[in-house]
Amino acid sequence: MKEKMICSMLLLLILISSVCAATFVVNVTQSSYQAEENHNITLEWTFTTKPDISWRFLFIFCDLITDHRVFTLYHVHEGVEVPESQHGQFVGRVQSEKDVLREGRIRLHVSRLRTDDSGLYVCDVTTDYGFSSEECQLNVTAAAGQDQLQRPTENQQPVNRGRIGIFVALGLIAAAAAALMIKLISNICFNKSTEKTTNFRSAV
Repeated sequence: MKEKMICSMLLLLILISSVCAATFVVNVTQSSYQAEENHNITLEWTFTTKPDISWRFLFIFCDLITDHRVFTLYHVHEGVEVPESQHGQFVGRVQSEKDVLREGRIRLHVSRLRTDDSGLYVCDVTTDYGFSSEECQLNVTAAAGQDQLQRPTENQQPVNRGRIGIFVALGLIAAAAAALMIKLISNICFNKSTEKTTNFRSAV
């Protein structure tokens, strides 16, 4: 009886973890932004929170992807911001609102925009109950009167698809691992239960 209870609890924990991971979501407030050079802009994401969240397990990476390169503009490790991770392109130009982070909101103010700030902005959020990611596109045009070329945005698609492929693969791996664990635990419990029944009948 005790072993059955332990097995049932393990199965329940695995199922709860799978459901939590599926319900954890990151959303972006706006999917596309258009701005002019030297202006300021605010990028914002939201993520699912719960009252008993452990901020020690909060990890955030917000990156700019352009021309197959990745530049970190915001990093949170175990609930604490890590300014050292910020790429030199954004040093002194990105400010975060720390007060809204615990409300499940990532709000980044980017000042003195440059044309090479154009690209795909992706925020990956990991907590103790799930992982999710969302992206938005920023296009910064040259200031009026300046003859500057914008970086092409069509190059973002291969990188975007690659990231989506990685996230889908991670989700499938997690689902497969959960299914395998459930099957293994069920087999162990079933075998032990069958063995006990057989021994009991033999004894009788």
